[in-house]
Amino acid sequence: MKQTRTSFQPAVHTLNWSGWTNRGKTRKNNEDSFLGLQFDGREVQRLGKTGAATMANVDYAFAVSDGMGGAMAGEFASSIAVEKITMLLPRSFRQSAVGIEAGFGDVLTELFDQVHRSLTFVGDSYEECAGMEATLSLCWFTPGWMYYGHVGDSRIYHLPARAKKMKRLSHDDTHVGWLYRNGQINEREARDHPRRKVLQKALGGGNQFVDPQLGAVAYGPGDIFLLCTDGLVEGLFDEQMREILRERQSQGSEVNVAQRLVQSSNEQDGKDDTTALVIRVG
Repeated sequence: MKQTRTSFQPAVHTLNWSGWTNRGKTRKNNEDSFLGLQFDGREVQRLGKTGAATMANVDYAFAVSDGMGGAMAGEFASSIAVEKITMLLPRSFRQSAVGIEAGFGDVLTELFDQVHRSLTFVGDSYEECAGMEATLSLCWFTPGWMYYGHVGDSRIYHLPARAKKMKRLSHDDTHVGWLYRNGQINEREARDHPRRKVLQKALGGGNQFVDPQLGAVAYGPGDIFLLCTDGLVEGLFDEQMREILRERQSQGSEVNVAQRLVQSSNEQDGKDDTTALVIRVG
């Protein structure tokens, strides 16, 4: 599938977003990172923790990453992962603006490969960063479509405007995640499984190559997307997250919804870094 910019113009939407991260009750430092980005063919602008903006003539990207490694390596790894996005996605916008089309899969595959190479290089170059790796979940919003890429056990959820259930778009790259997807265990058993945090795939570390999960979703007014690290789901079930998202939406308050999710998860668990990014289509 290709992302093209034709003469057809879909309805112009606005995006409302909020992001929040917390190191929890036991961690000394926060190894999570998140990013909001607005870009076009001329400039790139990093977004604040909360905001709202129109999608006319610009694209948006949102991402969360959970770093792993000794000392400060995990924190550094997640920072590298999100920073690469600021360079590679805007470049694809500029290329398409002058008629050089690339499929979204090609763009995101290159992005994940570049992040993987960067983490591997730094890990091999500095003893204190040896083995550093990171998860990465990314949503790229263009008019009418959201493209996503994912590696690891951070998550991407989609809550359509009129849906009663929230759909998990990303797959946890763990054996426990495989058991859940194939119906061999339920959500509660997956969350309590002793090997739930053992990753089969991550960026950097000793992994030889990366094969990200890619996808595309059409969206409309009232749709909500949630990106989060695994710390959030340690304290909240999917239905609890959906209830918080709907509650804030009905109150007309987007500003603190990510903070509310993180705080609720920490109240129930709080053993891990916890990050949430919420995007609602206006």
